[in-house]
Amino acid sequence: MIVVAYCRAGFEGEAMRDIERLAAAAGVRGASAAPRGEARATALAHDDVMPGSGYVVATLDGLDLTRWRAAIDEAPPVFCRSLFVGSGPHAIAPGAATPARGRTDRVTPLAEAIAATGARGSTLWVEFADTNEGKAMSTLARAIEPRLAAALRERGILEAADGAGAGSRRAPRNQRRLHVFLASGSKAYVGTSIAGTGSPWPMGIPRLRMPGGAPSRSTQKLAEALVTFLGDDESTLLRAGQRAVDLGAAPGGWSWQLAHRGLRVTAVDNGVLKGEVAHDPLVTHVRADGFRYRPKRAVDWVVCDIVEQPSRVAALMARWIGGRDARRAIFNLKLPMKRRFDAIDAAAATIDAGLGDTTATLRLHQLYHDREEVTGYLARLE
Repeated sequence: MIVVAYCRAGFEGEAMRDIERLAAAAGVRGASAAPRGEARATALAHDDVMPGSGYVVATLDGLDLTRWRAAIDEAPPVFCRSLFVGSGPHAIAPGAATPARGRTDRVTPLAEAIAATGARGSTLWVEFADTNEGKAMSTLARAIEPRLAAALRERGILEAADGAGAGSRRAPRNQRRLHVFLASGSKAYVGTSIAGTGSPWPMGIPRLRMPGGAPSRSTQKLAEALVTFLGDDESTLLRAGQRAVDLGAAPGGWSWQLAHRGLRVTAVDNGVLKGEVAHDPLVTHVRADGFRYRPKRAVDWVVCDIVEQPSRVAALMARWIGGRDARRAIFNLKLPMKRRFDAIDAAAATIDAGLGDTTATLRLHQLYHDREEVTGYLARLE
């Protein structure tokens, strides 16, 4: 059985380590999270790890889907934006042409490949890598998807959706999605994921509009983080009237995002705020060092986008949550050029140690709007 995962271009090695870790947690025989380049058991074979490709493919022999999904649910991958289990690669352009239009028939081989897996689903996503080369497949994907959906419905493979529509976070956790990944115009992988452990968006990419009033594009990072980490609970966990602190606020993109939702924000930065957020009555600008500032009383949220070593930011967030200065935190960890996965592990260990006796949940994920960084969510449970 193969696993296909999408990631940010240049992070293929880290995405493969995500898969290795999940495979080990799922009990795949011989699987381990050994450093890249070391020998691995044949239970985990790297079929496709091309630097800059934006995706990886691994073969997991003896994979148990129940244990695999439980592993994802327990510890979601950090660098894999979206992943599915299936088969491939399949040749989809054998040269056969449709009689009506004389074009290559890719729908039939794809439908046959999906049928051979025995899978059923209520949503079909025809996807491609988030690279310049991958995006060249976008026109083909749009052309294939409706015709393939019709062919799968005729075969009884694509079923009516149960509940909310495609990509909704309100889709039932067990709702199954059918995936087609176009590695090229002649090669594809097919498979399935379920809503409970898969991305709510095709290719793991949310489509967020840049708000006109925000002072910087960084506001989209926080918007994506909120929908990623909070999901359907966003309106409950983050609501108007709450109090938040934004560390390293300038020029104000994250403060704008919070104030736009009705929170009262203390924007901490020696730099200046720009645009409308500088005059927002919900935003108070405090000129101070984000590593030294502490609120006079506890707040609901602390957010942090300070350019600093990940270990130092991790320790700062642990102090805020462990010291009960805030209930929840969203923060960015700027990654080194090398050993990025190790830096994330070290940051997680720093947070765990810094929390002391405080019970909290931690999630780390490289968002679509992240670059050389990973976004974290830390929440006190009691």
